[in-house]
Amino acid sequence: MNANITIKTATLGDSHEIAVMVGELLSEIMNTIGVQAFNFDLEETTDRLRDFLNREKYFVFIAHDEGKKAVGFLALYESHALYAEDSFGTIPELYVRPEYRSNNVGFRLVSQAKSFGLSRGWKRLEVTTPPLPQFDKTLAFYEREGFAISGGRKLKVVL
Repeated sequence: MNANITIKTATLGDSHEIAVMVGELLSEIMNTIGVQAFNFDLEETTDRLRDFLNREKYFVFIAHDEGKKAVGFLALYESHALYAEDSFGTIPELYVRPEYRSNNVGFRLVSQAKSFGLSRGWKRLEVTTPPLPQFDKTLAFYEREGFAISGGRKLKVVL
């Protein structure tokens, strides 16, 4: 499938459809690794996204096919760190619906994120992949897009 894809900045009106795709992303990760790693509630996620977008805490780009169906999205937020030498962007979620993968949708979303980051004066973009080796293809995608492994592992503690 070689669809005519458009990328646009998400608005509050896109929140529900993006939240649906977040659920698809999290479900895919959990099914692949066999661990209930996330709690997902569609209504709460939709409300949270609306809040993040409204307060400009989150920046989201959404991809649509020629029929205006949402086929993927990429989310960004601004981070700050001394090691990064200034502000930078973090990609917490990137998802392309399976039937649209290998059609440059992910490439176009990442390209949009890079352009957006440059416009904000960010020094870099960072991303964490889902667990390896199950998501080796995801790692390979990011490496093709110019990302380099910077070491370490993502850790969390629930507060």
